[in-house]
Amino acid sequence: MIELTDIAYVRSGAADLEGAVRFATDVVGLQHVDGGEPGVAHLRADGRHHCLAFVEGVSGVIASAFTVADPGALALAETELETRGFRVWRGSADDARSRRVGEVIGFDDPFGNRIELVCGQQTLASPVVPGRGSGITEFGHLCLDAPDVADAHRFWSTTFNARASDWIGDAACLMRIDEVHHKLAVFRGDEPGLCHVNFQVAELDDVFRNWHHLQERGVEIEMGPGRHPQSGAVFLYFLGPEGLTYEYSYGVRRITDEAAWRPRYFDPAEPGSIDMWLGPTQKPLTQPQAPHPQLVPEGIRP
Repeated sequence: MIELTDIAYVRSGAADLEGAVRFATDVVGLQHVDGGEPGVAHLRADGRHHCLAFVEGVSGVIASAFTVADPGALALAETELETRGFRVWRGSADDARSRRVGEVIGFDDPFGNRIELVCGQQTLASPVVPGRGSGITEFGHLCLDAPDVADAHRFWSTTFNARASDWIGDAACLMRIDEVHHKLAVFRGDEPGLCHVNFQVAELDDVFRNWHHLQERGVEIEMGPGRHPQSGAVFLYFLGPEGLTYEYSYGVRRITDEAAWRPRYFDPAEPGSIDMWLGPTQKPLTQPQAPHPQLVPEGIRP
């Protein structure tokens, strides 16, 4: 089994790179880290060099990435994946540099989502300088689509160390890789893609201040403010450029007694099962998986 240590980043294609960066900084509140790399923009939310990267080109999610402990763990992961029948690409030095990691490998999960595993993700010592005072404290989680959520859970829990925290019928599985209630969620969707990226904020008030800011800017609110009964987090989903859904949330549950926790099962048709405050709910808009070029052995660009 491959031991994931954290989420790392999302890499997304942007037909309008300037517009995507402007929204991520001026509206969402991320920091644009100028890496001097033509056609690539890195956005920062916490101590990581970046958690979101836009690559100029076709709109769509390019890859969702997770960290492993070290190069040895990455090599073992590569072997494990190949043993299980996955075709694995090992990134070149340039690929790793663009991602600000020591090493990177990539593969497609059984549902068509491009996954990258990395080690040596770069940390920045300087404080985050947010594009706007939205209160973001960290990159919280990412959510992928798969046609069968139970199959997706079997994949993530047998190939990796992801554990189900809670289920929302056959519509979603929320999984943890550390104490946080979920760092990875899988929602039911016909095609592979990125359902949303989540950013935690410092205070409950930040959620509501951001809600008003988004309304003033004419940003489409997809769902919320509300409170999820599974994680206990107050949430707000909204749609950005390139079909990318963002989420702010506050107060996510931590599961500190691993042995005692048992996954719970919520019926999505039951009032309050998604929003305890009984607001209108809908599945966030998924950013489709971008078509990737035939990848050559020495690299996994873009």
